[in-house]
Amino acid sequence: MQRRAGGRAGPLPAAIGALCRALPLGSRPAPDTFRLAKFDRPQASPELWRLLYSLLKQIHEGGCTKSDTIDTQIRFVKSVLRYHGYGRPEFYQLPSDGSVGSRELLLAFSWLLHRINLLEQLLSVNRVKIRDETSLCTCGDNLLKSWKGMTELAPEHGLKNEVDIRYLQWLNGRLRFQWRSLHVDYQEQCKLLYKLMQLLESETSRLEAFLEWKQLEPVYWQWMETVLDTMAEDVFTCSAQDICSKKTTLANAPLCYCSADNIVEEIDQLTKDLVILGDGLCDVVTCKKSEWHEKIKGRERELLDEKEFSEAIGKIHKAVELKLSELKYQCAHKKNKMHGPCRLVFKDKHPASKMGFGRSRAKEALMNVSASELINELRMKEARLEKELKQLQEECRHKLTEVADGMDSVICIPPMKR
Repeated sequence: MQRRAGGRAGPLPAAIGALCRALPLGSRPAPDTFRLAKFDRPQASPELWRLLYSLLKQIHEGGCTKSDTIDTQIRFVKSVLRYHGYGRPEFYQLPSDGSVGSRELLLAFSWLLHRINLLEQLLSVNRVKIRDETSLCTCGDNLLKSWKGMTELAPEHGLKNEVDIRYLQWLNGRLRFQWRSLHVDYQEQCKLLYKLMQLLESETSRLEAFLEWKQLEPVYWQWMETVLDTMAEDVFTCSAQDICSKKTTLANAPLCYCSADNIVEEIDQLTKDLVILGDGLCDVVTCKKSEWHEKIKGRERELLDEKEFSEAIGKIHKAVELKLSELKYQCAHKKNKMHGPCRLVFKDKHPASKMGFGRSRAKEALMNVSASELINELRMKEARLEKELKQLQEECRHKLTEVADGMDSVICIPPMKR
């Protein structure tokens, strides 16, 4: 990690410097503040709180109030960040005196840079208004009115080419007064133009810094990765130190009051306690395993019951269909049922005597039955019997499978063929 940061030692100060120059003039922090915040130095926390307060005030309320206390500033910054959706709980747990948490403030500032386009919004809010309005009066109308009034009030007696000397003196004083007013107005206009020029130069420098920042922005975000790495390392180091301190406290506490024999006895006792705890843990694990096995078996039985239920339903459907087909067949051939001895007739010349109900053969004891009809009926009966046989074989096979599954330690050997 140090090798990565060292490789970026050149462009990193330039990136942070461009970032600081792109901020408004009254809100620019020192570039070294970012380095101190990376290592969570407390002296950087107040400056970063003021930076966030000033920037967010300019965006949301158009300006900051310097008379606000640090507690008010911190509450305002936290509320604005919560409004924008910043969800890091460590930031909201920072104290209200602003004494610590510079690294958390650096993370929040970087999050604002990326999430709400902080620099772009600041440039838009603080841009120079080029249409400033100024008032300028040369009093030309009043001069003309005064000239007209004085010419009207001039005495008419005397020669036409004669002019009153007092009137000329008044005009001379009036002219000097107008020149002085005009000179003051021009001086004020020059001051305003100079101020406007300074603002334009400041905005131009900020825009140039913003363009430079856009080119060096990836360097800043790579540096922020090292900040996160440093934070993770500090957390790991603190946790390791806590564990070591606890172990040291536990190890050194008996040494202050016990002898070597007592220490050996306590170690033996601790070993026995650990063995007992290990045995108890094994028992608990075994019980938990057996409980889970029982639950799994119960679930398997439920699944098997559901499967058997569905198979039973299927068998019932098949049996109903078979019985229904038999009933349909019996209803269709109910009139042609035969019982008792009969005579097969391969070719019947007398249709009326086919079933033995004709008048010419009413006295015969045996019925005449067509051989083709009898053959068809026997074939249909054979098909039904074969279907029932297959169904019974399938049921026997399922029952044998269930019986074989229940016998775990039994090996079934089929009989030898002779």
